[in-house]
Amino acid sequence: MARNNGWEPVTRLGRLVRDGDIETMDEALNSGLPLKEVEVVDQLLPGLEDDVLDINMVQRMTDSGRRVKFRCVVAVGNRDGYVGYAEGRDDQVGGAIQKAIGIAKLNIIDVSRGCGSWECGCGRPHTVSLRTTGKAGSVEVELLPAPRGLGLAGGDTVRSVLELAGIEDAWTRSSGQTRTTVNFAKATFNALRNTAEARVPEHAAAQREVIE
Repeated sequence: MARNNGWEPVTRLGRLVRDGDIETMDEALNSGLPLKEVEVVDQLLPGLEDDVLDINMVQRMTDSGRRVKFRCVVAVGNRDGYVGYAEGRDDQVGGAIQKAIGIAKLNIIDVSRGCGSWECGCGRPHTVSLRTTGKAGSVEVELLPAPRGLGLAGGDTVRSVLELAGIEDAWTRSSGQTRTTVNFAKATFNALRNTAEARVPEHAAAQREVIE
């Protein structure tokens, strides 16, 4: 595994990764230790892809006048079972994107994939392993296992998150204000998170902060 010589870990998990005691992201997520250093993800999952799902300008009135910031919604993933999601805010678009990417890496999850559709039975990890739902604001997204070759039956936002997670086939249902990209993406991510937490030890799941 490639090592970042300039990285000095400040957490126990980081030191375990640096010393080679933890060599995979699966081991890191199941260790029960909080993931607080982006470098851990960079070491264990090099080459993560990122997708900017939405950029909005937000304004707030302060005593000194109107303050403008940019809010960026980003998903990251390796297209092979790992995906993360986050929002970032900054005075500049580039800064907001970089903040969101960093936070998304810290929110990385291991998605439970399989061949959960009774219509298929190929045995390959191409769809979600079980029926799952996720909520964010007024939006609710339901993911259902689908046979191989169906593709992703859903909107652009759902497809973007699922593709980064390595989900190739899935039925999707959604309700609420799905035009709100931030909640639509959150709900999709939370649905995938539910598949991950269904199989990890309780002490490890307790360490993960649910995005509300």
